[in-house]
Parts: sequence; C-alpha cells; structure tokens
Amino acid sequence: MYYVYILKSLHTNQIYTGYTTDLQKRHKDHNSGKSIHTNKFRPWKVITSIAFGDRERAVDFERYLKTGSDIAFARRHLI
Repeated sequence: MYYVYILKSLHTNQIYTGYTTDLQKRHKDHNSGKSIHTNKFRPWKVITSIAFGDRERAVDFERYLKTGSDIAFARRHLI
C-alpha cells in the first residue's frame, strides 16, 4: 500500500504532506529530524492518511494536495 499523509506540527500551524509505503517509519523519521523539510517544526502528528493500492495514484494525489487551491481543499476537508 501507498499512503498519502498530512502532518501537523505540535508547536506551530505548519502542515506537511507526503507519501510513503511505511507510514509509521516515515512518521518516526519526521520526528527524529531525518527530513530536512520538517526537522525544525518537530514534533509532528499524523492528522490524515489515505491508502492507495497504486503508487501512481498516491503520487498524483500528493501532488494535487500540494498545489495552490488544493491546499485550501485539504485544509477544509482533510485537516
């Protein structure tokens, strides 16, 4: 399975969206500082995850959530 996930920083209103095949490991990586994009806003909480059986669909959905007006969609419906 491929997971598209949304994280929220427990200290700020920062939101991060990503995809992975191992959600627990990836969440742990974000909280341990292994990701340069998220290490300064640690710790993170997974607030939404969506499973896909197809990698391409997961990547497309993650990309969709990271575009301009679709960020607003994610904030309204997924966060």
